[in-house]
Amino acid sequence: MRVAIVGTGYVGLVSGACFAHFGHDVICVDKDASKIERLERGEIPIFEPGLDALVAENVAAGRLSFTTDLLSATPDADAVFIAVGTPTRRGDGHADLTYVYAAAEEIARAMKGYTVVVTKSTVPVGTGAEVEAIIARVRPDADFSVVSNPEFLREGAAIEDFKRPDRIVVGAEDERAREVMRELYRPLFINETPIVFTNRATSELIKYAANAFLATKITFINEMADLCEKVGANVQEVARGIGLDGRIGGKFLHAGPGYGGSCFPKDTLALVKTAQQVGAPTRIVEAVVEINDRRKKQMAERVIAACGGSVRGKTVAVLGLTFKPNTDDMRDSPSLDIVPALQGAGARVKAFDPAGMEEAKKSLKDVFYCDGPYHAMDGADAVVLLTEWDEFRALDLRRVKELLTAPVFVDLRNVYRPAQMAEQGFRYHSIGRISADNDPRKSVRA
Repeated sequence: MRVAIVGTGYVGLVSGACFAHFGHDVICVDKDASKIERLERGEIPIFEPGLDALVAENVAAGRLSFTTDLLSATPDADAVFIAVGTPTRRGDGHADLTYVYAAAEEIARAMKGYTVVVTKSTVPVGTGAEVEAIIARVRPDADFSVVSNPEFLREGAAIEDFKRPDRIVVGAEDERAREVMRELYRPLFINETPIVFTNRATSELIKYAANAFLATKITFINEMADLCEKVGANVQEVARGIGLDGRIGGKFLHAGPGYGGSCFPKDTLALVKTAQQVGAPTRIVEAVVEINDRRKKQMAERVIAACGGSVRGKTVAVLGLTFKPNTDDMRDSPSLDIVPALQGAGARVKAFDPAGMEEAKKSLKDVFYCDGPYHAMDGADAVVLLTEWDEFRALDLRRVKELLTAPVFVDLRNVYRPAQMAEQGFRYHSIGRISADNDPRKSVRA
C-alpha cells in the first residue's frame, strides 16, 4: 500500500520505517527542510536503537523516502497518517492541537480519490470528529474516512513494539476504512496480534487511559517507597510481592524520582483537563499529576540531605539526564527539576549522559558536561545516579570511591545493593530501602 506520514518526529519516523519494512511504499513529510535534508543524507535526528539501520535498509530498497512537499506526497496515498506533536498548551494544560488541525487542512487540499486519514498523534476524545469536519469544510467533494490509530511505542524499544505489539487499536466509523487498516497491518497477522476495532472516541480514550494507568502504577509504588522508608520495609520486595499477582503485574512498579518523557506528563494532564471540561473529573489521575510534580522537586532535597544538609560550595556528579535510558529525550525529565534545584542551593553540577547531553544543553545551563561517568565523579563531593543506563549498572566502585572527595552515593534508581555499598564504605542512599545510613526502624513504634 501507499502510505504518507505527516511528521518525522519520534512516532512518525519510527512508524514510517516500520511500515516500509512491512513492504509498504512510505513517504514521510515534514516542513522542517533541515530535518528532511539530514534524513536524506542518512542522519537520524533522534536516538532510538536500531532506527538508523532500519531507515537505511528501506531507503536503499526504495520503500522509504522523505519530502517537505505534502501536496506531492498525499494524492497517491491510500492512507495518510498525522503524526505531529501535541504538546501541552500553555496556560490551561489542554493538548495543543494546532499542528494536527493544520495538517488536516493541508491533507484536505492535496487528497485525490478515496483516502483514509489516520490520527497517529495522541489526541483528546473528539479530535477525530474535528479533523473530519475540517476536511469536509475545506474539501466538500472529498471521498475520505478519518481513523484513530494510537501508538503504544516505548522509547528505547520502539521498533520491537511496532513489529511485535501487544495490540493494535483502530477507531473507525465505516467498514471501508477498517479494510484499509487491516491491509496496512496484515503483516502482523502472522504474529496473531490482537486488533481492537472500535469507534474513534473509544480509541482516542484508550490511549489516554493506558498512559494514565501506567503513570498511576509508577506513582503508587513511589508512595509505597516513601512508606517503606518510614517503617523499615524494602520497596523492591513489596513490588515483587504484589507484582506476582496476575491481576497487578510487575511492570511499572519500579520506585524512582518520578515519571517524565514525551507521553505520561502531557497525557495525564490532558486527560485531567478533558475530564474536567465534560464534568467527569478523574480524581485519581489529578492526584497522580500533583504527586509526580512534587516528587521530582523532592529528589533534590534528598540529595541535599545526603550531603549533610547543604550543597553550597560542593560539587555534585549527576549520572544520567534523560528521563529513561536508551533515548535522548529530555522532555519532563526529573533532571530538569533536580539539577536546577541543586544549583539554586549552591552546588556545582558535573554531568554525563550517554545520549542526552546535546538535548540537555538546551535546557540545563551552567552544567559542566563530562566525557564519561568517571570524569563526572572526579573531585565531586557526591554522586547522584539519576538514569539507569547500562553504563552505570556496573561501575568500578573502588575507583568511584577514590575519585570522590566524600563517599556519598545517592541512587535514585535502586541499581545497587545497600549491603554491597556499605561494605565498600559508601554513605549510600536509595529509594524505599534500608541502608546503614537511613534505617528508620529505631524510631518506629511497635
